[in-house]
Amino acid sequence: MPALAVSAHTATSALGRGLDAHEDALRRMRGGLAHNNFSSAPLDCWIGRVAGLEAATLPATLNEWECRNNRLAWMGLQQDRFMDAVHRAASRYGSDRIAVLLGTSTGSIASTEQGYRHLDVDGRLPAEVRRPIIHCLHSLSAFARTALELSGPCLTVSTACSSSAKVYAMATRMMQADLIDAAVVGGTDTLCDSVLFGFNSLGLVSQQACRPFDIERDGISIGEAAGFALLERAERAPDATRLAGYGESSDAHHMSTPHPEGLGAERAMRDALARAGLRPEQVDYINLHGTSTRKNDEVEAALIARLFPDTTRSSSTKGYTGHTLGAAGALEASIALLALERSLLPGNLGCDTPDPLCEGRLQQETRARNVRVALSNSFGFGGNNACLAFVRAEEAA
Repeated sequence: MPALAVSAHTATSALGRGLDAHEDALRRMRGGLAHNNFSSAPLDCWIGRVAGLEAATLPATLNEWECRNNRLAWMGLQQDRFMDAVHRAASRYGSDRIAVLLGTSTGSIASTEQGYRHLDVDGRLPAEVRRPIIHCLHSLSAFARTALELSGPCLTVSTACSSSAKVYAMATRMMQADLIDAAVVGGTDTLCDSVLFGFNSLGLVSQQACRPFDIERDGISIGEAAGFALLERAERAPDATRLAGYGESSDAHHMSTPHPEGLGAERAMRDALARAGLRPEQVDYINLHGTSTRKNDEVEAALIARLFPDTTRSSSTKGYTGHTLGAAGALEASIALLALERSLLPGNLGCDTPDPLCEGRLQQETRARNVRVALSNSFGFGGNNACLAFVRAEEAA
């Protein structure tokens, strides 16, 4: 496929606001997880909470969109001069030629939870959350398009943890069809009781900070994040990092358990490499899905050993941020891009004794290294798998 330029990107998570904060945390191997102080009832676990989000506000002109998820999206859009890049693109192409394609798994459900806890005597939501536009998954994308003053196609993807990776593929297809000239892609998910207690009811939440690929791993830590990228045709940003390929699959093996041989995940990775015209041995770094559950890490480690040589380094960064669910694809795409743009191999925080299945491929400590090709894996419930392939501009040339 023709490579697309990632002309701007940004990330906000428990590690901080913007790319510099994330690079600093990765280099220092400083995690953002802390003991749960969010849920409406006690739950013994660790979370990746974005500092200062409660005190953040939306501009008065956007008040009707007020909710935790849109507040985090707004905070994320303010970082790394991302909005400036979008506005410059709108000046070039017109606001109707830029799509807003975002992923989320729970959207603004925290506001819905709040409303149902405080129904009035007539069984209605309280006045402060009686706003239909925040009680749907599409609230995020509609809010972002409004905040960015764009008028092009606006779509929301909700395929669990692959949501904000799949939007990169959607943007590529829309650009190939000449429906748009650029796209704002990414996603946002925020903490809420539904995910904390929901994942806990599945027996997937650890009582300690998560330890991806550690032999003693016992579950996930849930986090929140906002990540965004601006995609344009390569000739518009010749020096920018490239989205060289993507792969998607839906193996539908089980609602919450990956295929035991990782067949759907393997197909997504092979398709990403094929579209990018890459061989496995050319990949320098893979940001793994690495949730810290027994099964996910076992299947993914075996898959990486099967497809890639020892020279390909890999790590999960969920030990820093927690699993940010529908935002994980966007957040971890930005981390893969940082690896390329700032020459670093992120270490796998929380793993003291690697699972033998990793066979020496796991990058335990952060190291400075020239990274030319990076992949980012995102695997969701129901077998919704996505893999993104990024390369430096000179590699694409």
